[in-house]
Amino acid sequence: MNWFFSALGVLLALLTVLLALYLMTARRYQSSNSVANSYDQWTEDGILEFYWGEHIHLGHYGSPPQRKDFLAAKSDFVHEMVRWGGFDKLPPGTTVLDVGCGIGGSSRILARDYGFAVTGITISPQQVQRAQQLTSQELDVKFLVDDAMALSFPDASFDVVWSIEAGPHMPDKAIFARELMRVVKPGGVMVLADWNQRDDRQNPLNFWEKPVMRQLLDQWSHPAFSSIEGFSELLVATGLVEGKVMTADWTEQTLPSWLDSIWQGVARPEGLVRFGLSGFMKSLREVPTLLLMRLAFGTGLCRFGMFRTFRANSLPKSTEQTVCIETAQI
Repeated sequence: MNWFFSALGVLLALLTVLLALYLMTARRYQSSNSVANSYDQWTEDGILEFYWGEHIHLGHYGSPPQRKDFLAAKSDFVHEMVRWGGFDKLPPGTTVLDVGCGIGGSSRILARDYGFAVTGITISPQQVQRAQQLTSQELDVKFLVDDAMALSFPDASFDVVWSIEAGPHMPDKAIFARELMRVVKPGGVMVLADWNQRDDRQNPLNFWEKPVMRQLLDQWSHPAFSSIEGFSELLVATGLVEGKVMTADWTEQTLPSWLDSIWQGVARPEGLVRFGLSGFMKSLREVPTLLLMRLAFGTGLCRFGMFRTFRANSLPKSTEQTVCIETAQI
């Protein structure tokens, strides 16, 4: 029996050390540079691309969710977002800004399958370089290093502004909302998919939700998550919105992505050979955060929000508009 307690003590000590290392090596948001550096590192080592493919975002598994290949679900997400945004009715040559384009997976689908003229921007120089390497010159796509908090484009530059899961990295959500709407042409559309926190103005975070949310922010360089309701209000507050902000909750459709992403390490063990022990340890380190994400989205602490709105044809005299938000049942 003594050996059992000795082994248990060793295991607990090891788990304590691993937990301490996990907390001490968090990639906390400090500035836009910390976000850029994190994505530069993830792109340079190639581990994220190997397991997550060209799309550094969640997959769409249907409603109710169905079993689906992890990488296929990510590609399906783009097509589902196109249909939800109404972009499948737009003509070839439509100009699109992909804000937070990663290594260009969504940009390439928009150009290849729909004939759009796409500009993808990211704050990571390494992501731009990799996106360019992966993109055929036949596609009408270009990639630039740019900051979504201060876009370099003139007002009213694009027919469509598109963004997937970039919002949590933005330190000021009001400025982010303003920049998204500023570069849309009058009558054009903005569509965004994002990780959102539950609106805590009416339902504050409880004793266990606060530390979980803190880790979701600290581990992946996020300054804050907005709520679906809160970001909708910020879009309206820009004074650039025509009519309603349409929203939908795609938590159910995307929820299997979190455990699927962990399963990739088991289902594709060749990654252990390709990236060695250091790559294995780096991948293993992300498992607790992925599990916390699954917990947060599965319990309602977080929600996967979809947003669609049109740019007003003329600016109102006052930006003090009544918030008008309609939740779409998809």
